[in-house]
Amino acid sequence: MFKRILIANRGEIACRIIKTCKRMGIATVAVYSEADDGALHVQMADEAVLLGPPPPGQSYLLIEKIAQAIRDTGAEAVHPGFGFLSENSAFVAAVEAAGAVFIGPPVDAVAAMGDKITSKKIAEKAGVNIIPGVMAEIEDAEEAVKIAGEIGYPVMVKAAAGGGGKGMRVVWNDGEARDGFRAARSEAETSFGDGRIFLEKFIENPRHIEIQLLGDTHGNIVYLNERECSIQRRHQKVVEEAPSPLMDEATRKAMGEQAVALARAVNYCSAGTVEFVSDQKKNFYFLEMNTRLQVEHPVTECITGLDLVEQMILVAAGQKLAFEQEDVARDGWAMEARIYAEDPVRGFLPSIGRLTRYRVPEEKDGVRIDSGVEEGSEVTMFYDPMIAKLVVHGEDRASAVAAMRRALDGFEVRGVRHNIDFLSAIMREERFEEGALTTAFVEETWPDGFSGAECGTREETVLTGVALLAHLTVLARDRGITGTLDGVAMLPDTWVVRFAGRKVLAHARLCDDGLDMTLGDRAVPVRGGWSPGLTRFDGTVEHISALVQVDREGTNWALSHAGVSTDVTVLSQRADVLLERMPEKPAADTAGMVLSPMPGMMVDVLVAVGDAVEVGQSLAIVDAMKMENILRAERSGTIGKVHVAKGDSVAVDQLLIEFEA
Repeated sequence: MFKRILIANRGEIACRIIKTCKRMGIATVAVYSEADDGALHVQMADEAVLLGPPPPGQSYLLIEKIAQAIRDTGAEAVHPGFGFLSENSAFVAAVEAAGAVFIGPPVDAVAAMGDKITSKKIAEKAGVNIIPGVMAEIEDAEEAVKIAGEIGYPVMVKAAAGGGGKGMRVVWNDGEARDGFRAARSEAETSFGDGRIFLEKFIENPRHIEIQLLGDTHGNIVYLNERECSIQRRHQKVVEEAPSPLMDEATRKAMGEQAVALARAVNYCSAGTVEFVSDQKKNFYFLEMNTRLQVEHPVTECITGLDLVEQMILVAAGQKLAFEQEDVARDGWAMEARIYAEDPVRGFLPSIGRLTRYRVPEEKDGVRIDSGVEEGSEVTMFYDPMIAKLVVHGEDRASAVAAMRRALDGFEVRGVRHNIDFLSAIMREERFEEGALTTAFVEETWPDGFSGAECGTREETVLTGVALLAHLTVLARDRGITGTLDGVAMLPDTWVVRFAGRKVLAHARLCDDGLDMTLGDRAVPVRGGWSPGLTRFDGTVEHISALVQVDREGTNWALSHAGVSTDVTVLSQRADVLLERMPEKPAADTAGMVLSPMPGMMVDVLVAVGDAVEVGQSLAIVDAMKMENILRAERSGTIGKVHVAKGDSVAVDQLLIEFEA
């Protein structure tokens, strides 16, 4: 067995690998960039090696730097994690040349399956169902338009290398094909150093289902059931689960056997995933093979009881699999939600900053947190914006969904925008509860963009009760009122609770174990402890369990529950009347300004002073966290000022371009 393993990655996957290595008694070496100095994976490792400046191209993607770290530290093996160099055959060769073992498949398998064009040809030869398309490199945008027309729209424009949603666009006409080709190639070159692009038919209303494989160096390969990854945004997975609600035993077996056949065709070993796209009738087609550990591997671990990182290490050390296909378990249901630093109500734009508060649900009763950050960590513009993976395991899908809802309610993140409300909203959608999924679920559910979870009657009742409990508790403390009946009677009992655009009239009194509240003629007891300084209410409202995040912001209460985050103001009836008379502050006029919607770097500025532009015309391209974003004109006019240039770093809401008045 290995004595020292180098982890060629960062963030939560590096921390995950280090934890397994510690349990196995293996020393670890972390690599890091200047941006990750003091990061959690660096703290956890036994040794750490600085690679270079923050951009991945100057640190985590430098093969020779990592090879030198292998030699300098005496690491016997290297685990690549996912992303970065994990599917780079040149890196596999460099690891072996440095005298270490690559914890993953052999270099030929990485090369064959890491190239989507080559992999589809091998899959077809191995008898695997493939999607119609042109499995050859596309030279330019005009050729892409020509081929797309021959295939028939809609068409998927895809990078031949890499994964994770980078370098992928669904296009529906010639104009989108041109733009999609250029954007996909640019993203692929930035993320993977390989700008080759190909086209394939886009399956409408598809489901994304993948098979987890595990093979050893002795010719044994098994499939570890499937994962459903259909909840996506911009081809980036958001929620994953195992098993799939679509699957039956016959389809599972057929899909698993095709995945194994493909693996055998390239003499595959270690952990890997064969991804399929399926229509609603369970017709499935090969999508790609990822020759690495997947982000969503924890859901497979939950239902099989296996540690995939440990299995990869054992395979790399030459050991045989300790089980056969018939031994693979499928226990209960697991679900994973990816917590990202992004702002869903602003088009999911990435958010950067320091985590001023980071508190996670307790890891018990089937809850697991995979994270690479801690309170005080900084989310930068240089890397993927994932903060953590929240994983739950239940006896069936309904219990897994219920556990995920509660865990999301208790997941506290401050200092950056995040997508927790969005995830909670997904969990409460009827279609999701029914398992009626497609990869277009997000776009179909929120066609005009996500503007926040709907505050229904139940959510409003809970937030009203907790706001009143918090407000009256603080008021009693500030006035020195004790919890006696006479003391509590000194407080008013009629209050106006103001939400955005709505007011609730309530009667409320503090009591020994919470609050007695009346809404109209309905008694609504609020039971559970809360005191100033606590950030969570954990109790019951109207006899139903409720977990609510509570922050005081001036005279307002910032509350979060069931995906609803809102500012609530509690006022006496007199104060409410006076507040209605206050004039509203007029909004600033930004109609002639183009502001950066995100922090990032200017990839290009496409206009100059004096240019006449039309609505929808591309003005600039901003790169944020490895994704390119085209800024388009929202009005026609003439460019008056350009405040930035190609290569500039920009902050969110920074003024980039002004139109003439």
